[in-house]
Amino acid sequence: MAALFLLGFSGGLPLMLTSQTLQAWLTSMKVDRSVIADLNAIGLAYTLKFLWAPLLDRYQLPFLGRRRGWLLVFQLLLVVTIASLGLIDPRAQPLELALLAIAVAFFSASQDIIIDAYKADILAPHERGAGSAMYVLGYRVALLLSYTLALIMADHMPWHIVYAIMAAAMVIGVATTLFVDEPAQIQTPPRTLAMALVLPFREFWQRLGASGLALVIGFAALYRFGDYFAQAQLQPFLQTETGFSLTEIGVVYKGVGFAGLAIGGLFGGTLIARFGLRRMLVTFGVLAAVTNLLYAWLAIAGHSMPVFCTAVFVDHLSMALGTTAFLAVLMGVTSPAVSATQFALLTSLSSIGQRLFGPLTDNVADAVGWPGFFAATAAMALPGLVLAWFIAKRERDV
Repeated sequence: MAALFLLGFSGGLPLMLTSQTLQAWLTSMKVDRSVIADLNAIGLAYTLKFLWAPLLDRYQLPFLGRRRGWLLVFQLLLVVTIASLGLIDPRAQPLELALLAIAVAFFSASQDIIIDAYKADILAPHERGAGSAMYVLGYRVALLLSYTLALIMADHMPWHIVYAIMAAAMVIGVATTLFVDEPAQIQTPPRTLAMALVLPFREFWQRLGASGLALVIGFAALYRFGDYFAQAQLQPFLQTETGFSLTEIGVVYKGVGFAGLAIGGLFGGTLIARFGLRRMLVTFGVLAAVTNLLYAWLAIAGHSMPVFCTAVFVDHLSMALGTTAFLAVLMGVTSPAVSATQFALLTSLSSIGQRLFGPLTDNVADAVGWPGFFAATAAMALPGLVLAWFIAKRERDV
């Protein structure tokens, strides 16, 4: 469990450094907003990671085993590229900045592939709830460090020092990789690249059947759909509609948000073990929908700190709990032989609400207003909740 927490930290650290933290840096350097908007495409690496996941299932490096060998390589590459990214002058070297940011995102997404496969391979069914919870907690702690703490440090030191410190923090992941055990090889991995490309999908089809595969894919795509759809417009909503300052937003997210995250991360696995995955999967999904209704309430209330704090607390609580249950399900439906590819495919589907449909969110907000927007995102949770009920029934041995 401690190893999964630390690997979660390693997985979460690079994400903000190519998204919100990078945007804050470029904004402080007076980089044109159109350039900043274009850099949002960097995040596609996380959505498309299933395309190269078969290579990581097929090929094994000559050290540390099939999972840990690749993990160490990607972590060391992240140390170098994150530190190098901080040395770029955004105004004088925009192309170099974009290329290095793409490299960081690619290595980060590749690290996620291996960590997800490692979790699926090493955890026994009765450990998946607790293991997911510890991973999510480590991941979210890293997001807090690489965003909130990074912005605070940037007020007192140059950005290249901030990025150098973040690169140094990746050493935590490197040390963890060197000391954890390699998962036992339960099934024979693909022997050829062609098999690595075909086997994950054939294995899904043979084991789950057409209806089971449709259920898994639908669940992966829709369980967090409304949540991700709302996240695409949450920051503009808070800054333009409610009148909260950046300092107020940062303080609430750092304090209240972290409290919700910590509680959810610590108790998610326990609740699943106590009440069962099926019941908790639906309960956590309902809580996520309630979060969006709280933001609808905030849109009506305006600049209300109590409502804002309540919404942020429930948001981070439901995020930690829901992600814990979601990952527990995915670990139960993947096969150890090709878990990297299968896990990458399913987690890629989970983000389509933001990555694929995110550009539509401003149109929806303009059409129905902010209260209607968040009410609509709450309603978007319903199909995912129905699928969650049936998939947890199918995987009740998880």
